Amino acid sequence: MTEPHYDYVIVGGGSAGSALANRLSADPDTSVLVLEAGRPDYKWDVFIHMPAALPFPIGSRFYDWCYESEPEPNMHGRRIFHGRGKVLGGSSSINGMIFQRGNPLDYDHWAREPGMEAWDYAHCLPYFKRMETCLAGEDKWRGGQGPLVLERGEADNPLFGAFLEAAQQAGHPLTDDVNGYRQEGFARFDRNVHRGRRLSAARAYLHPVMDRPNLTVTTRAHAARVVFDDTKRARAVDYIHRGRLKRVHGGEIILAGGAINTPQLLQLSGVGDADELSRVGVRPIHHLPGVGENLQDHLEVYVQYASKQPVSLQPHMAWWRRPWIGAQWLFARSGPGATNHFEAGGFVRTNDEVDRPNLMFHFLPIAIRYDGTSPAGGHGYQVHIGPMFSDVRGSVKITSRDPRVYPALRFNYLSTERDRREWVECVRVAREILQQPAFDAFNDGELEPGPGVQTDEEILDWVARDGETAYHPSCTARMGTDEMSVVDPETMKVHGLEGLRVVDASVMPSITNGNIYAPVMMIAEKAADLILGNTPLPPDEAATYRHAG
Repeated sequence: MTEPHYDYVIVGGGSAGSALANRLSADPDTSVLVLEAGRPDYKWDVFIHMPAALPFPIGSRFYDWCYESEPEPNMHGRRIFHGRGKVLGGSSSINGMIFQRGNPLDYDHWAREPGMEAWDYAHCLPYFKRMETCLAGEDKWRGGQGPLVLERGEADNPLFGAFLEAAQQAGHPLTDDVNGYRQEGFARFDRNVHRGRRLSAARAYLHPVMDRPNLTVTTRAHAARVVFDDTKRARAVDYIHRGRLKRVHGGEIILAGGAINTPQLLQLSGVGDADELSRVGVRPIHHLPGVGENLQDHLEVYVQYASKQPVSLQPHMAWWRRPWIGAQWLFARSGPGATNHFEAGGFVRTNDEVDRPNLMFHFLPIAIRYDGTSPAGGHGYQVHIGPMFSDVRGSVKITSRDPRVYPALRFNYLSTERDRREWVECVRVAREILQQPAFDAFNDGELEPGPGVQTDEEILDWVARDGETAYHPSCTARMGTDEMSVVDPETMKVHGLEGLRVVDASVMPSITNGNIYAPVMMIAEKAADLILGNTPLPPDEAATYRHAG
């Protein structure tokens, strides 16, 4: 039986894979196959599409790969849970729906590296604009014609008002748009929610073009390895589907599995550090020591306060209210179920040594954890905080030739002096804001970390015991031209190989300031032009805020 062949085989139907499939299949003479290891994002699945239902898929093996790190030596040996989307749309189908581009200087820092000149902010901005329809208004910085519709959080709960006022009382400015001219400051946040429904990458990019005859999407297709010929050209992908090992050939193989799955698949295919691959029984095809290195992430904690007034979202957590909330959402796309509730926050610098904000706030008008547990069961509020540019580096390494065995994830949280110093600064800045007079009518005492945690050592011990990932793994197959880089920034090809490209969060040279969904989508939009040989969009020199210090 003849094995199937496509012009492009995209491994991963998540954030980047969905956007690539849309752009690459726009030419009806080009055949595209998407292999997604997870399940379909069924239209009826309320746990995916209702924004407020986001605690349900995270941690559920129906929707989430449920990774764990290796024991973290600086976090009391804890294994840190890492959720990644196990469904079409990838993590964009289970994330918090917070849309942050990062700071313009993030991309200018990328562009300082040799070969990365075309990845500065001026060259990235046109792709940010192309992908979005910003309902708050199109301008020099924001797009108005893209597939990803972005709503601005209403932030009408009185706790949001107190938070924004408290930030000003603590000496921090407001800004009109953290994704526009000025990121630094506090504002209502953008979110990938439209008409009360999650707008994942799959819903924005993939489903509108599913009827294209040249586009095929196969779910529950777990990639096992990339197959190379004797010239080191990628020719096919082996994958497990319905219990059988199958093979599909491609003119181009594009890995879009994310910062964990992409280096895992490269290593399973014999691409990585040759000695390490040999030790786990994989025959090296191409020595590329940077594969799986440079792992970066955002660690975060919740600083939580009890509220004197019954104005938080706590009553909506009662089980007997859920049928009514579900009915409001199902029939009117309204009510508490129609928002992600992360409707405001901000970006600040915790010290004068940094040239751009190194701390992000997400404010939530309830005291609760991602898994839905509440520390006190009563009214409260919290901020999610953590350093944006930690200098710790980790790795992703396979431990078996079996593609179903999870790789070893080592993040090395809290392992550097700078990281520990910035963590102390973060907690102190958060407390300073939450203890301003604007909260006097609400502040009924700190729940976490609690008044007993005051010294630097006590703060770091609390972070080590309570810190969680913000779900932003990245940078494990980074773009660049040095010996530890993996991907050519001008073509997205894997160095030293033909017919194989990488387009996802793993190619980021360094993590951006904020949630990484928007940068990943921008990378996919820009990469589509590079892959197709299109003339790149011309750079946009729209001015952006620069700190004067």
